[in-house]
Amino acid sequence: MKSVFLLFFFVMSVQFLFAQECSMKDRETFEKVISQNIKSLQPEASKGQVIGVIGRGFLKTPYVAHTLETDGDEHLVVNLLSLDCTTFLETVFTLTRSVWDKDTSFEQYCKNLTELRYRDGKIDGYPSRLHYFSDWIFNNSAKGLIEDVTEQLGGIPIVFNVGFMSSHPESYKMLMSNPEFVKEIREQEQAINSRQYFCIPKEKVAMIEDEIHEGDFIAITTNLKGLDIGHVGIAVKENGKTKFLHAPQVDSQVQITEDSLSDYLSRVKKHTGIIIFRMK
Repeated sequence: MKSVFLLFFFVMSVQFLFAQECSMKDRETFEKVISQNIKSLQPEASKGQVIGVIGRGFLKTPYVAHTLETDGDEHLVVNLLSLDCTTFLETVFTLTRSVWDKDTSFEQYCKNLTELRYRDGKIDGYPSRLHYFSDWIFNNSAKGLIEDVTEQLGGIPIVFNVGFMSSHPESYKMLMSNPEFVKEIREQEQAINSRQYFCIPKEKVAMIEDEIHEGDFIAITTNLKGLDIGHVGIAVKENGKTKFLHAPQVDSQVQITEDSLSDYLSRVKKHTGIIIFRMK
């Protein structure tokens, strides 16, 4: 019986290792971040403050797009060395959860990242990844991982009209090589378009900026056709201002805006408003 159990454990361990993709440097970075933040974590620190500390630890990390678009079957990609705006947010969220829960094994981190990144926390092919960020918010709210506080901060109703992925499969390697996925993606888009969300128009953000907390997550709505969210990041407080910690494509590294969140939004024409959510 013991030998059967050991064989089962070995098979499961091998399956876990082959189900994820990361480098030794990624694992070393994970262990370094965990070690540093457990040592510095104050008993009275809020989750938002932990998010801010961990997020700042990635300042100057290079921006690299499409790190999740790998060959073969869909699997978990762990990359702490190069980030886009979404993987930056997911990395900080999951590291904070590890520190907060005091469950800091790399294996648990991977399980938590899978739960966050995939529909209902399960990897089941390319369409199971939460590609549209409004869908990410909806699904992770349903899982109880986040709380969308936009409406209570004065948000107004918004209905998205997404469809970019199914209309432009040539822009996605996996849709090009697996055209059968397009129908499933289109069904997901229709579900998103049937929901009501709330957002704060960018012209109104300055009025509620003081009510945004350190470590709040920010999803920026866009006027780009067929899309919902154009950019994401984290609110941080500096010198009495609410600023934006993010991984922008323009300057190619994780950074904090010099001006306030509201001023940043006003400078970018494609940004239309924000959705604000918090880790539960």
